[in-house]
Amino acid sequence: MSGSFDARRFKALERSGFNRIAGRYADGAPLRAGLQEALLDLAALRPGEHVLDLAAGPGLLARDAARHVGPGGWVLASDIAEGMLAEGLRRAADEGLSDLIAAACDAEHLSFADHSFDVTLLGLGLFIFPDPALALAEIRRVLKPGGRLALSVWGPRADVPLIHCAQNCIARLLPAPKVERPSVFRLGDPEALNALVAQAGFSDIRIEACPVTCHFDTPTAYWQAFLDLAGGAAEALSRLPDETRQRLQDAVADELAPHRDTDGYTLQSTVLLASARR
Repeated sequence: MSGSFDARRFKALERSGFNRIAGRYADGAPLRAGLQEALLDLAALRPGEHVLDLAAGPGLLARDAARHVGPGGWVLASDIAEGMLAEGLRRAADEGLSDLIAAACDAEHLSFADHSFDVTLLGLGLFIFPDPALALAEIRRVLKPGGRLALSVWGPRADVPLIHCAQNCIARLLPAPKVERPSVFRLGDPEALNALVAQAGFSDIRIEACPVTCHFDTPTAYWQAFLDLAGGAAEALSRLPDETRQRLQDAVADELAPHRDTDGYTLQSTVLLASARR
């Protein structure tokens, strides 16, 4: 492994990747519906509250949250990928949620005033940030005293075949990257996650494991679902020759073999849900 990690370059790749897949990411919402419902239950939103949905993507959480806090409340969806937010606003308008607000910004440098929100939602996003401690400090800054945080992260790598099957295939067929990306599993240890949130100044921290089951008819369907989630990794893969990308798609069946059932492939993964108070 050579070279050093460049946070700005990493964020640019993530932004480009998520802008590329905005529509397909939104179309994949049913795959994560149970997880989204669990996170909203954890947040316990109330009518009239002001909510920040951070790393909001196409506003999947934000749109459901808006239904919980209205009338009188509002939700602001924020993401580094402006194309994701545009996709979310378009779908919100189609659903009659024309008052959803969106603002593109970097989660490590939020452009919101102190004490602006009652609740921050952060679904499967904290591990993406190069400096998650800085992002948590920013979240705490923009929350009102007593404000709440509800977030989710992937669990331990071994417990997330939804991601690691594709990663194993990539590692087997492609050279090691010159610069290592932050692992999406780096907050999958409940104790490490608890310590990080506590160090940011939050209290009343609670962490629980949430199972997420996904079914795919074919390896090709699984591979496409991975690409529709992967952001920067999907962007990097899109730049490979067509032949190489086809080899990866064909080879992923070997990684999925342990998860085969009578009508396809069923993968049960673990997500950690965390709640805390400012």
